[in-house]
Amino acid sequence: MKKAILIIILLVFVIGGFFGFRFYIKYYGNNIKNDGYVLIPHNANFKQIIDSAAKYVDNKETFEAVAKEKELDKHFKAGRYHFQKGLGNANLVNMIKAGNQSENSFRIGDFGDMYQMLGKVTKKTELDSLKFVNGLNTIAAEKGYNNAEDLKKYFFIDTYNFFWTVTPEEFFRKFDDQYNEFWNAERKAKEQQSGLTRDQIYALASIVYKESGGKKDEMRTIAGLYLNRYRKGMKLQSDPTVIYAINKQTNFKQPIKRVFYKHLSTPSPYNTYANKGIPPGPICVVDKNSVDAVLNAEKNDYIFMCADPARLGYHKFTASAEQHAINAKAYQDWLNSKNIK
Repeated sequence: MKKAILIIILLVFVIGGFFGFRFYIKYYGNNIKNDGYVLIPHNANFKQIIDSAAKYVDNKETFEAVAKEKELDKHFKAGRYHFQKGLGNANLVNMIKAGNQSENSFRIGDFGDMYQMLGKVTKKTELDSLKFVNGLNTIAAEKGYNNAEDLKKYFFIDTYNFFWTVTPEEFFRKFDDQYNEFWNAERKAKEQQSGLTRDQIYALASIVYKESGGKKDEMRTIAGLYLNRYRKGMKLQSDPTVIYAINKQTNFKQPIKRVFYKHLSTPSPYNTYANKGIPPGPICVVDKNSVDAVLNAEKNDYIFMCADPARLGYHKFTASAEQHAINAKAYQDWLNSKNIK
């Protein structure tokens, strides 16, 4: 009798363990064969969700079964979801139902215009570039601007994190908040002391950024030089503004490695060889250092600068036209020796 009871108890444990193990494997055991990200758009149907997950899950049938049991076909949130090793079907389904998506990183670089930038950004968003542009055009109009291009000053060069499902409003809000935080009382006071408008500060900052190649150590010197030229009523004569003028005409499809004399007459309000004063707006997205360089420009007497072939990426500065001619010839000779055209 006791032996029979022990056998029954043992069978109960074995059978219970068997079904318990199957339950665990179905719901909580690892079902990921490949790490990756599943994109689920707002208008996805159940089949699309299952098909998108299929390339990452080890057992599509058990994933689909758990998804149905948990009514994923009725309740899900759009997003970019990280399917990573160790996750079971219940974890995966709950993640999608709760909307626990993973952020994506975006690098905002020194883009020449907003449309160029948005074309890159929207490669990592659910919405396409046209919808993003239209959204930012609406935001620009609400702020009293003409279009999205006028919002360039709100953006700073850096790496940012956003969800794949980010809307134009959510996207811009991050930069709008950052812009307002940047322009604190101290910087506003320096802005007023400079005698420049906010748009002029950003236009100069963009020239400083391009001329310096983004290197902080020359920025304040370059800012001081261009402020000297501006206050003396001289043309700024900045090569990056000529390049920008050409790029605007060619929709940024013609790379310019070297500015020649023929380029200097390119008709554009941004061309500082053709026009006196500061351009009407920035020629690129800038970083915070370049704006601070304009607000804290070095006090110097320089009015000329030329790339230094002995220290690539840096410049020679002078207040002498004669010395500048010598510096410029040395640089032109170096360009010719390298066959840079």
